[in-house]
Amino acid sequence: MKRVPVSSSNIASVGYDDKTHTLEIEFHSGQLYQYFDVPKAIFDGLLSAGSVGKYFNQIKGIYRYARV
Repeated sequence: MKRVPVSSSNIASVGYDDKTHTLEIEFHSGQLYQYFDVPKAIFDGLLSAGSVGKYFNQIKGIYRYARV
């Protein structure tokens, strides 16, 4: 999945798969997570958020996820 770099102290990049509604988040630590059944509006919100980390913290725990 193609990811887009973001300006964040914790998150390095984010990606989204339109077909599976999967959000992928790569952290600066190198950890990679996939979040499932995420609406595209959430991905768009991450890209346009003033603070990517704060936006992510508001949605964390809502969607199923797996560490890749």
